Order: sequence, then structure tokens, then C-alpha cells
Amino acid sequence: MRVAELSRQSGVPVPTIKYYLREGLLQPGELTSPNQAQYDETHVRRLRLIRALLDVGGLSVGSVREVLAAMQTPDKPLHEVLGVVQRSITPVQPEDPELAEWARERVCALVQSRGWSTVEGDPAWRALSDVLVILRRVGDDVIVGALDNYADAAENAAAVDFQLLQRRTGTESVIEGMVVGTVLGDALLSALRRMAQQNESARFFGRKVAAR
Repeated sequence: MRVAELSRQSGVPVPTIKYYLREGLLQPGELTSPNQAQYDETHVRRLRLIRALLDVGGLSVGSVREVLAAMQTPDKPLHEVLGVVQRSITPVQPEDPELAEWARERVCALVQSRGWSTVEGDPAWRALSDVLVILRRVGDDVIVGALDNYADAAENAAAVDFQLLQRRTGTESVIEGMVVGTVLGDALLSALRRMAQQNESARFFGRKVAAR
């Protein structure tokens, strides 16, 4: 298909497709003349993934490029691909020396008690430490005290993620599932959590209002 048809099928404007090509996010099509190229369904699929990572996942163009490069490295272990994805989507907060050690100890204790295979320096480890620092800074020790409850929910979500990965066949499909599940799974869980919060709010506060 020509670029105009690629645009129609993917829903991505032609100028944006050309931008992705220049930035190396989208693999080039097969040249049929100096100014023309043919594209196929793999390009449609890749464009949809790029848009999902940018629009729903909130990744920068540079982060998307890094994730896609990891996906296209066939000899990279899947666990390392997951690390690339997590580094790309995990924001780094400014270091707070006064609270950093306290947060590090809390994360260490959680990891040890759970027997998790994660090491200090992993993106998620640093992200959790950052959140704990912010919670302590604003004086919200209630949420900090519920860390194990949140870890229970996280373990359940991760178990679902990898059950779904086992249904995929082929390394490329598994890698794509890992990327989509990690990036868009965060957005999915966030939306579901807010809906559940609305439901709990209606149940809890609704009863209180009715009792007055």
C-alpha cells in the first residue's frame, strides 16, 4: 500500500507518518521508485503501537524509540526488554538525601519480605522510593502503612500480565505483549482503580449522607 492508504488504515496523518520515519520510529517501506515506497500490515500495526505508547502511555518520542529498539533486538533476553520498557516509562524524581535512606530501607524490607527478584537500582525500585519520599514529605503515613496491601494488588496484576503473555506464540509477539501490557496496562489499571474508587465512594459516603 502507498503512504496515503497506510494513513487511512492506521488513522495517522501522512505528515506524522513521515515524521516517524525520519525519527526512526517506523521502519521504512519497500522503495518502488526514488520517491515512492510500499507499506504493509506490519507498518499499520507498528503505527498503532507507536500511537498507543505516545498517546495512552504518555511516553516521549525518545522513550518510544528506545522501547522499539529493544523490541527489535532478537538476541536481547526478554527480562532485559522489560527493564528497558520500565526505564522508559518510569519518571525520576529529584533526590532527597534526608529521606532517601529511609525510603531505601522501606523498599528493602518490602522486597525481602516478599521474596521479589528485583534489585536496588531497578527503575521500579527507584520509583517506589521516590513515592515513599513524597508521602513522607507530605506527612501521609497512612498510605505508607498500607504498602503491603498495595503490594498484594500489584502481585495479582503482575500474575495476570504474565498469564496473558503465556498465550502468545513467538518471541516478537511476546515482546510486543510485554511492551503493551506494561505501558498500557498502567493506564488500564489506573482507569479501573478510579472507577472502583468512585464505586467505593458512592457506597461509603452515600450511606453516610443517607444516615443524616
